[in-house]
Amino acid sequence: MHSDAAWTWFSRQEDNRFFFCRFSQLGLLRLLATSAVMGKDVRTIGQAWKVYDRWLEDSRVEIRQEAFELDVAFRAATRSVSRLSSPKALGDCYLLAVSQVTEATLVTFDRGLASACHKARQRVALLEPRVLAGG
Repeated sequence: MHSDAAWTWFSRQEDNRFFFCRFSQLGLLRLLATSAVMGKDVRTIGQAWKVYDRWLEDSRVEIRQEAFELDVAFRAATRSVSRLSSPKALGDCYLLAVSQVTEATLVTFDRGLASACHKARQRVALLEPRVLAGG
């Protein structure tokens, strides 16, 4: 469902550029190679790399290397969750910091991450799988 929604949304973005950071690259590869997520469409790690490489064939898509300023922004983003023990919160804070430093709009299906972006006054696009997929 998410894949269909993401492709539908992406296909409508003719004039935009898209960036993977190392964390989102790793996330995509992990999800593609996880049977609990992909079911019968699970990919081997080699196949997951091929899917990622196909993304990079699109002239609008590239990988963005970490900026020097990212460490400061990442630390600042974690202040609001500093009392938690949560790997998810760390990942969300990292993605928020990357989008802030690169002045990019963060695109997500995750309502919690979108909410954190709104609180930080960061541009975010929350994709809704059912709405985009037509069901």
